[in-house]
Amino acid sequence: MSSCPFHQPFFPKPLHNKASLFFTFFKKRRSWLDGLYERSYSMKMGRVKMPGLDLHVINQPDLVHRVLVDEVKEFPKNQLLGHLLEPLLGESIFTTNGDQWKKQREMLNPSFEMTRISHVFGLMNDAVKEMKLRLLGDGAEHRLDIDPEMTYVTADIIFRTILSSRLDPQTAIKIIEAFVTFQEETARTAMRTMFKIPEWLWFLTGESKRIKAGNEIRDLLASIIRPRYDAAHANNTGEEKDILASLLQAVDADNGERFSFEEILDQVAMLFLAGHETSASALTWAIYLLSLYPDIQERAYQEVIGITGMGEFDPIQIKQMELVTNIFKETLRLYPPVGFFARENSKDTVMRDKTIAKGSSVVVSPWLIHRHSEFWDNPNGFNPDRFNDPQSIQKDTYLPFGMGARICIGASFAMQEAVLILSTIVRDFTIELEEDFVPDVVGRLTVRSANGMRVILKRRVAV
Repeated sequence: MSSCPFHQPFFPKPLHNKASLFFTFFKKRRSWLDGLYERSYSMKMGRVKMPGLDLHVINQPDLVHRVLVDEVKEFPKNQLLGHLLEPLLGESIFTTNGDQWKKQREMLNPSFEMTRISHVFGLMNDAVKEMKLRLLGDGAEHRLDIDPEMTYVTADIIFRTILSSRLDPQTAIKIIEAFVTFQEETARTAMRTMFKIPEWLWFLTGESKRIKAGNEIRDLLASIIRPRYDAAHANNTGEEKDILASLLQAVDADNGERFSFEEILDQVAMLFLAGHETSASALTWAIYLLSLYPDIQERAYQEVIGITGMGEFDPIQIKQMELVTNIFKETLRLYPPVGFFARENSKDTVMRDKTIAKGSSVVVSPWLIHRHSEFWDNPNGFNPDRFNDPQSIQKDTYLPFGMGARICIGASFAMQEAVLILSTIVRDFTIELEEDFVPDVVGRLTVRSANGMRVILKRRVAV
């Protein structure tokens, strides 16, 4: 394994023992990672009992498979999660269950054909070229917080894919700021719910900011969708060949009806935010990891140069980037964008000789499983080469995109987008972490660094 003698990837130091309820309330309001304790990373199953929630954490691989694959209907998406995300995502496939989810998924399937790399690579590449120009700065060295840039470029890519529009900087800033607020306040709202704080008190402690942030994002998306929705219902389909065009034409096989405006807005909000936020999170962490390991960074540079030289990227070359792909896979292991998948137990069931009552919450945590001391060699270390032999990875212990029927349908899109972005950056820049910078890892809706990611980009060649 390549290693750096001075740095190891940072993650929040777990508590020695399980926190008290009082401590849990105040710590997890900021980040659910802050409430984890040492045994969380070695246990097979754990339980957290709160006034408004009985939560069971499942780390054992066969039980993970049972929850996410074998008995997926018995473990639907958690209602609390749907309630928390409703101001932003409405009733989208990210939160719905049962027949409603199945029908939405069937109507959305044609839209996902538009995310194939053969359709979107040009759009991706155009957005990445603009990113590169922004990263160049004014001289040979550019100091910056890379996190907003990763959020912008991934949002721009998904914006172009869904809406055939470039995301302008002003709109990007509004969306990014609103979503940061939504994430922060949603973590607090979750704790209020779990501790049964009366809802009339919520608006004294930030709930109005959360609702406003969700509305700001939805209003921006609605202003773009509305003209095309009205045109489509006037039988003027336009020339666009994007995801929105497919959604506007999608028909329910049972009744022949199209999506309503609100239904389309819900699905676009879900696709836009899920499609860029998770990728932005992982890319920021990938750049952080590369900054800690200059030898791996140099190997990645040599791979990219060997495949592309300084010429244009194409889809075939992206698929040939084995090391860059493995760097991103290892990033997804260490910093999975979605740190936990929340489900709800629909009936009494038994796991590890313990009865889990109907209505209890069941959480599968990629964050814990990916760092579990029994499943991984050097679980907290950065080693992309572990993915050279996929057979060596224990079954059902690597699940950054989920598993089963509800696996992320955009996984292939995200992987190819990430490899293109990382290949572009390592070809043109060396990456260093700014002096004395330590990321503040927080778990909210996604795993982020609360204080950004301060790096130094140095040009490799005159570009």
